[in-house]
Amino acid sequence: MKNNLVTLFVALKLFGIGACSDAGDAVETIELKFDLAKAEYLSGFAYSCIDREYPNKLGQVLGDDSYLAPPRELHPAFYGCFDWHSAVHGHWTLVSLLSMFPELPNADDIIKKLKANIAEEKIRQEMAFFDDEHNKTFQRTYGWAWLLKLDEALHNWDHAVSDELQPALEPLVHMIADKFIDFLDVLIYPIRVGEHPNTAFGMSFAYDWAEKHYPELARKIEEKAVEYYLNDRRCPMSWEPGGFDFLSPCLQEASLMLKVLPEKEFEKWLKEFLPGFELNPSKHLEPAVVTDASDGKLAHLDGLNFSRAWCLFEMAHALNNEKIMQLGKKHFQYSFDKMDTEEYAGSHWLASFATYAMTKLPEQK
Repeated sequence: MKNNLVTLFVALKLFGIGACSDAGDAVETIELKFDLAKAEYLSGFAYSCIDREYPNKLGQVLGDDSYLAPPRELHPAFYGCFDWHSAVHGHWTLVSLLSMFPELPNADDIIKKLKANIAEEKIRQEMAFFDDEHNKTFQRTYGWAWLLKLDEALHNWDHAVSDELQPALEPLVHMIADKFIDFLDVLIYPIRVGEHPNTAFGMSFAYDWAEKHYPELARKIEEKAVEYYLNDRRCPMSWEPGGFDFLSPCLQEASLMLKVLPEKEFEKWLKEFLPGFELNPSKHLEPAVVTDASDGKLAHLDGLNFSRAWCLFEMAHALNNEKIMQLGKKHFQYSFDKMDTEEYAGSHWLASFATYAMTKLPEQK
């Protein structure tokens, strides 16, 4: 499955990625660097879609004719990027990139769009939608998790604009955090799929935010993670990926348990959960292949490569395992090299996944 070396070298150079291989070392060495050029490239995708209303997939439950309204009226803050959750993580992408690269050439234009959308009155309207009797579970838990990530990014952004945007967003954030707790209280069994409802993904993202900003939710996630996953053994990684996956059920679970378990307990748990993975991770995983980037479901597999990459980066850093690190970089590189296909099915969301993966590189910490 390896590309011709010359072709690969040229492709990598185009994206500022260097790759080299030592004949005496079984691990291919891929170098990744998150620099201003990549940040500008990635920001373009989110910038172009957070206020692009159509095409749009609403996903709501209709209570009567009054629910039939344009996206900008139903969701005045997060109406772009094809669907609500993609609009949210499009905003997360821009805030995160501005935080890391304040020198972005179009920073002022990005800030104007952020301020136009994350405004108090618009957030109140978003809250009313989530309080509607027919839509109380809207975006559970995938969109919820990304909203908490957006708030986390605003807290971490050392800029006067964040002091304006974060308080405006906060009421919706707390509403979603409380919904998250209520949901975990009644969810007996975890949801182990490779798409939006995956509970390990939602809990992992929510935990990052809750540890600092909502201890009640953090403790609930710790409790339920142990309840759901502590006794899991031999995750069937050979069953992955499913044809529409953008998350790895096995790796998302490992990412969550890495965060909630003490170091030694996690290492013991991982040896039983993914036997032999640390010794030869490439035996278990290869980058997923997208055959039609215009098909939104098939394009999910590029997202899978990015989400696998961030989980692998986290694990590699925690375990000091270069083989896992290089496997993560291989996944990232495979899909990053062909992101700009001009197919909206992928471009409206993949930059967020690529950005998040880059933030998990150890050198970015």
